[in-house]
Amino acid sequence: MTVKFRNRFHGVQRYLQWGWQGLKSESHQRHHRSGYPTQVRQVVLRVRRILAKRKIGRLIGARAIQREIRRGRLLPPKQQPSESTIKRFLRDAHLTPRPTRSQAVYHPHPTPRDAYIIQAMDWTARYLEGGAKVYAFHSLDLAIHDLYQTISDNKRGATAEAHALKTLENLGLPHAFLIDNDAAWCGSLKTARYFSHFMRLALWLGIELIFIPLGEAEFNGAVERLNGLWSQQFWNLRHFNSRAQVRRCSPQFVAWYRECYEPPHLDEQTPAEARRHVARCRLTAAQCRAIPKQLPLTAGRIHFIRLVDPQGDIRLLHETWHVDHRLAGQYVWATITLHEQQLRIYHRRSAHVPVRLCKTFRYRLSEPIVPLQTQFKRFERRRNVFTMW
Repeated sequence: MTVKFRNRFHGVQRYLQWGWQGLKSESHQRHHRSGYPTQVRQVVLRVRRILAKRKIGRLIGARAIQREIRRGRLLPPKQQPSESTIKRFLRDAHLTPRPTRSQAVYHPHPTPRDAYIIQAMDWTARYLEGGAKVYAFHSLDLAIHDLYQTISDNKRGATAEAHALKTLENLGLPHAFLIDNDAAWCGSLKTARYFSHFMRLALWLGIELIFIPLGEAEFNGAVERLNGLWSQQFWNLRHFNSRAQVRRCSPQFVAWYRECYEPPHLDEQTPAEARRHVARCRLTAAQCRAIPKQLPLTAGRIHFIRLVDPQGDIRLLHETWHVDHRLAGQYVWATITLHEQQLRIYHRRSAHVPVRLCKTFRYRLSEPIVPLQTQFKRFERRRNVFTMW
């Protein structure tokens, strides 16, 4: 029996049984809604209440609830609900707002790989009673989401450098730092082609620098979310009287993050579990002591992600460079290769088209470039810019 004939046959049957009323359209909603037992719903809500009372790590979302049910074996494996089901339970209990859709916009973003490790760095600040300020510096390995944190009373360049060196001793030497354009990294001088001490330190250690667009923190989203997580799951859950108290308690947050928290991109792994499967080359104490106080410019690359202004220009290191007025409102990737003294600007219209080289400029420097030391050479060959984003 064909579908068309079967539908017509069913229509005749409804007419014979109920008359014209039987031919009216009926709701497609299920007559008997299949669902989980009441016990499952109760377990989900109970776990949510328990998580909401924690002093550190007060994550109350569907993923955190699912993790607690799985780890605590609170339900048999076949009865453990999915994330979407947990979200529905929370929505039905009026414990979560309805999500809002956000439209994603394509932009160049560096991708970490096994052969190209990227560490994102940022700082966030909070005030104590009386006006004293606390700065939390965070470094995040974008592949395994491992964390290193320092607490300080300022964000001067020397503080940022000390945090970076401690990061390299603990998380290992990456191939690139992903940072914003704050004075902590770039320095406070407004001179054109000025390279801060932090930038020179990174180049000396064979680390490339990737600067996100000016004033667009979302380009460093992973570490920005970490800043928010620190605020929600640590700072907002306690009352701190001094910086010393913050320093004493901050290792508790770091331990919780590494050993209990499961970042969304790690497939139900904690950073500590992901760390066991990778090898990182750490900065040694001897290498740290051997860093000169007056650092030269070392052969390497510095990258900038920039938005083209209406005139077709971009700014980097306090200089304006003309790209193309037709690219106004779009992002470009600019790379300074110090040992070649060249600036190259690349553009990609979407993820479905290849990267193309737009412009090449001579980038003359007034000081000599020293070669990278052999001990810091971690590239067989420098990563091609066309494959970085």
